[in-house]
Amino acid sequence: QVQLVETGGGLVQAGGSLRLSCAASGRTSSTYDMGWFRQAPGKERELVAAITSTGGSTNVAHSVKGRFTMSRDNAKNTLYLRMNSLKPEDTAVYYCNADPITRATTTLFDSWGQGTQVTVSS
Repeated sequence: QVQLVETGGGLVQAGGSLRLSCAASGRTSSTYDMGWFRQAPGKERELVAAITSTGGSTNVAHSVKGRFTMSRDNAKNTLYLRMNSLKPEDTAVYYCNADPITRATTTLFDSWGQGTQVTVSS
Protein backbone atom coordinates (compact mmCIF):
# COMPACT_ATOMS: atom_id res chain seq x y z
CA GLN A 1 0.00 0.00 0.00
CA VAL A 2 1.05 3.57 -0.64
CA GLN A 3 0.32 6.13 2.05
CA LEU A 4 -0.44 9.64 0.85
CA VAL A 5 -0.33 12.83 2.92
CA GLU A 6 -1.59 16.08 1.43
CA THR A 7 -0.61 19.48 2.82
CA GLY A 8 -0.64 23.12 1.83
CA GLY A 9 -4.31 23.99 1.83
CA GLY A 10 -5.79 27.00 3.54
CA LEU A 11 -8.04 30.01 3.28
CA VAL A 12 -7.25 32.40 0.45
CA GLN A 13 -9.03 35.28 -1.25
CA ALA A 14 -10.23 34.99 -4.80
CA GLY A 15 -7.35 35.63 -7.18
CA GLY A 16 -4.82 34.24 -4.75
CA SER A 17 -2.49 31.27 -5.04
CA LEU A 18 -1.62 28.12 -3.14
CA ARG A 19 0.77 25.24 -3.66
CA LEU A 20 -0.32 21.84 -2.45
CA SER A 21 2.09 19.01 -1.71
CA CYS A 22 1.54 15.28 -1.51
CA ALA A 23 4.11 13.04 0.13
CA ALA A 24 3.97 9.34 -0.69
CA SER A 25 5.42 6.61 1.47
CA GLY A 26 5.21 2.88 1.93
CA ARG A 27 5.79 2.00 -1.68
CA THR A 28 7.24 4.36 -4.24
CA SER A 29 4.73 6.20 -6.39
CA SER A 30 7.39 7.27 -8.85
CA THR A 31 6.57 4.55 -11.38
CA TYR A 32 2.88 5.43 -11.57
CA ASP A 33 0.84 8.08 -13.30
CA MET A 34 -0.67 10.22 -10.56
CA GLY A 35 -3.39 12.80 -10.14
CA TRP A 36 -4.88 15.48 -7.95
CA PHE A 37 -8.57 15.17 -7.16
CA ARG A 38 -11.00 17.42 -5.33
CA GLN A 39 -14.34 17.00 -3.66
CA ALA A 40 -16.63 19.88 -2.88
CA PRO A 41 -19.52 19.52 -0.39
CA GLY A 42 -22.37 17.56 -1.92
CA LYS A 43 -20.42 16.76 -5.06
CA GLU A 44 -18.60 13.76 -6.48
CA ARG A 45 -14.82 13.59 -6.26
CA GLU A 46 -13.33 14.80 -9.54
CA LEU A 47 -9.93 14.58 -11.18
CA VAL A 48 -8.43 18.03 -11.72
CA ALA A 49 -4.90 17.23 -12.87
CA ALA A 50 -2.82 14.24 -13.89
CA ILE A 51 0.85 13.61 -14.58
CA THR A 52 2.78 10.75 -16.13
CA SER A 53 5.25 8.73 -14.07
CA THR A 54 8.24 10.64 -15.42
CA GLY A 55 6.53 14.01 -15.19
CA GLY A 56 6.95 14.47 -18.91
CA SER A 57 3.27 15.05 -19.63
CA THR A 58 0.45 16.65 -17.66
CA ASN A 59 -3.24 17.24 -18.22
CA VAL A 60 -5.67 19.42 -16.33
CA ALA A 61 -9.44 19.64 -16.27
CA HIS A 62 -11.06 22.32 -18.42
CA SER A 63 -12.29 24.12 -15.31
CA VAL A 64 -8.74 24.77 -14.07
CA LYS A 65 -6.89 25.03 -17.37
CA GLY A 66 -4.41 27.87 -17.41
CA ARG A 67 -4.60 28.25 -13.62
CA PHE A 68 -3.45 24.92 -12.11
CA THR A 69 -0.15 23.16 -12.78
CA MET A 70 0.82 19.72 -11.56
CA SER A 71 4.41 18.61 -11.09
CA ARG A 72 6.34 15.91 -9.29
CA ASP A 73 9.75 15.27 -7.75
CA ASN A 74 10.32 11.53 -7.92
CA ALA A 75 13.53 11.77 -5.91
CA LYS A 76 11.43 13.09 -3.03
CA ASN A 77 8.40 10.93 -3.83
CA THR A 78 6.33 14.12 -3.77
CA LEU A 79 3.63 15.59 -5.98
CA TYR A 80 2.69 19.26 -6.24
CA LEU A 81 -0.28 21.27 -7.42
CA ARG A 82 0.29 24.94 -8.06
CA MET A 83 -3.01 26.82 -8.05
CA ASN A 84 -3.18 30.39 -9.31
CA SER A 85 -6.08 32.79 -9.85
CA LEU A 86 -8.19 30.83 -7.40
CA LYS A 87 -11.97 31.14 -7.58
CA PRO A 88 -14.64 30.44 -4.95
CA GLU A 89 -15.72 27.41 -7.01
CA ASP A 90 -12.28 25.89 -6.38
CA THR A 91 -13.25 25.44 -2.73
CA ALA A 92 -12.97 21.74 -1.92
CA VAL A 93 -10.91 19.11 -0.15
CA TYR A 94 -7.99 18.20 -2.39
CA TYR A 95 -6.52 14.70 -2.57
CA CYS A 96 -3.71 13.06 -4.46
CA ASN A 97 -3.80 9.48 -5.70
CA ALA A 98 -2.92 7.40 -8.71
CA ASP A 99 -4.80 8.35 -11.86
CA PRO A 100 -8.08 6.48 -12.43
CA ILE A 101 -6.65 4.02 -14.95
CA THR A 102 -3.84 3.05 -12.59
CA ARG A 103 -6.25 2.76 -9.66
CA ALA A 104 -8.29 0.28 -11.67
CA THR A 105 -5.29 -1.99 -12.20
CA THR A 106 -3.68 -2.13 -8.76
CA THR A 107 -4.71 -2.18 -5.11
CA LEU A 108 -1.67 -0.17 -4.03
CA PHE A 109 -3.66 3.07 -4.05
CA ASP A 110 -6.94 1.86 -2.54
CA SER A 111 -6.51 4.14 0.48
CA TRP A 112 -7.04 7.88 0.28
CA GLY A 113 -5.21 10.39 2.44
CA GLN A 114 -7.02 12.84 4.66
CA GLY A 115 -6.88 15.52 2.00
CA THR A 116 -6.20 19.21 2.46
CA GLN A 117 -8.94 21.82 2.61
CA VAL A 118 -8.82 24.73 0.19
CA THR A 119 -11.27 27.54 0.83
CA VAL A 120 -11.47 30.49 -1.52
CA SER A 121 -13.39 33.53 -0.31
CA SER A 122 -15.02 35.98 -2.69
